[in-house]
Amino acid sequence: MKMCKISLAVFCLLGLAMVLRSHAQDSPQDYLNAHNAARSQVGVGPVTWDEQVAAYARNYANQHKGDCRLVHSGGPYGENLAGSSGDLSGTQAVQLWVREKADYNYNSNSCAPGKVCGHYTQVVWRNSVRIGCAKVRCSTGGTYIICNYAPPGNYVGQRPY
Repeated sequence: MKMCKISLAVFCLLGLAMVLRSHAQDSPQDYLNAHNAARSQVGVGPVTWDEQVAAYARNYANQHKGDCRLVHSGGPYGENLAGSSGDLSGTQAVQLWVREKADYNYNSNSCAPGKVCGHYTQVVWRNSVRIGCAKVRCSTGGTYIICNYAPPGNYVGQRPY
């Protein structure tokens, strides 16, 4: 009987560790860390988590559980979307957007011909200081991630930093 209680306790602890670990890879702090690492590289101050912005992101992400289509919301915030046919963490999504830095030319404030860099510039947009992000697993098995930014960035003719 004693062995059973010990085994059950170990099983519960292992289960809790797995839940915490899977939750931790998509925690608000993970999104903040990934954004702020990119921002610090270009001398931009950190963003903070905003629950109102996050609620907007969660609501919109939940609308795409059935189709996983990367369609912008057209809402009041700046917005980056990422998707995958499998699992994608929030940190990995931010890293995908930050990879666009290689295609951004600060001097001309433009992307390399045929390239996209607006996700990156939104991540490092100096005036976007609050974020909220959400992740859902779609019915297709894929992942849908959205980060919203307040105030929004990517204004034509303005540099991100």
